[in-house]
Amino acid sequence: MFEILKGLDYTPFFVSLKLASLTTFALFIICVPLAFFIARKNFRGKSVIESIISLPLVLPPSVLGFYLLVFLSPYSVLGEFFDKHFGLRLVFNFSGLVIASCIYSLPFMFSPLVSGFRSLPRSLFWACDSLDKSYFSKLFRVALPAIRHSLLSALVICFAHTMGEFGVVLMIGGSVSEQTKVASIAIYEATETLDFAQAHAYSALMLIFSFVVLLMMHFFGRARCKNRSLNRL
Repeated sequence: MFEILKGLDYTPFFVSLKLASLTTFALFIICVPLAFFIARKNFRGKSVIESIISLPLVLPPSVLGFYLLVFLSPYSVLGEFFDKHFGLRLVFNFSGLVIASCIYSLPFMFSPLVSGFRSLPRSLFWACDSLDKSYFSKLFRVALPAIRHSLLSALVICFAHTMGEFGVVLMIGGSVSEQTKVASIAIYEATETLDFAQAHAYSALMLIFSFVVLLMMHFFGRARCKNRSLNRL
């Protein structure tokens, strides 16, 4: 087993880490203000927007991957724009893979955040209004620290989901070495060529990594609960 790990190509694993990190960071920037706005405002079409955001939860990855492939291809308006003005093709390269992963992992970041914001008492924001706090001050200094556990859950779930994504990644990125060949694609290709030793090594690494991430999340969650209990005493 150790000999297999020594000779293993770790590039797909690092590509997965890079993709998951960039996707989680981008979705944090997008979803925090979006979830705060959706949680606090009532307007027409709100249910439609939430349904669109939640679509990746119920759509098969092959269906979503196909439409993203069409949407990002050089023959679409967006794909043609990037190809013409920046010389960048959004399919079968890392940039397109990040965009596709952001769309596919959007509900995994959005849902915990919007649930956390909705759980906050209205009196908290009334107090902020009485102190004439700005919108961003309410968001980053009051609301976000109050939902730390929801924020941690959103970050971990989004990161872990992106790390293990297969269907959309295969449709949009294919298997370009050092660019779009992530760990899940490497496992698939190793299994397809009957190289079960390599597939087992990649799978074991993913399993251990996922377990450690979840264990850390539960550990920090319990530590916060203990600190709160001590502070109350």
